[in-house]
Amino acid sequence: MPSPLLRALRDKHGVAEVDEASIDAFLADAPHALLFFAGDPAQRSETHDVAVILPQLIAAFTGRLAPAIVAPAAETALARRFLVGVYPSLVVTRGADPVGVLPKVWDWADYCARINGWLRPDAPVLERPTGPRVSITFSGEETTA
Repeated sequence: MPSPLLRALRDKHGVAEVDEASIDAFLADAPHALLFFAGDPAQRSETHDVAVILPQLIAAFTGRLAPAIVAPAAETALARRFLVGVYPSLVVTRGADPVGVLPKVWDWADYCARINGWLRPDAPVLERPTGPRVSITFSGEETTA
């Protein structure tokens, strides 16, 4: 973790760091988790904004969310599993299943409202898309991507 703010999350606030090998054990111990997919802070200035907001969210949802930072080397591999398409993103899970993704930076009221909704027992699990994302037809031949 090269960024001082990301290191402070781990060192000062006790936020766990997870990777492909440790994510399942981490999620098994937490009814709900808050995963931080930071991306490269040098390329995404909003990463530092989310790093400042994360301790406040941890405090606001004390005992309800287990926070973790996804290790930079594991982000690409875990992004698809947790439906992350934009960095930085926060993912709320119920067990091992994502129930919500918050890309980039939001207003405080939106963070609170969305996370509270996703913590409800009846909140639906996010579905992974199936099939092609795009179908394009050229001269009668269909191409999928």
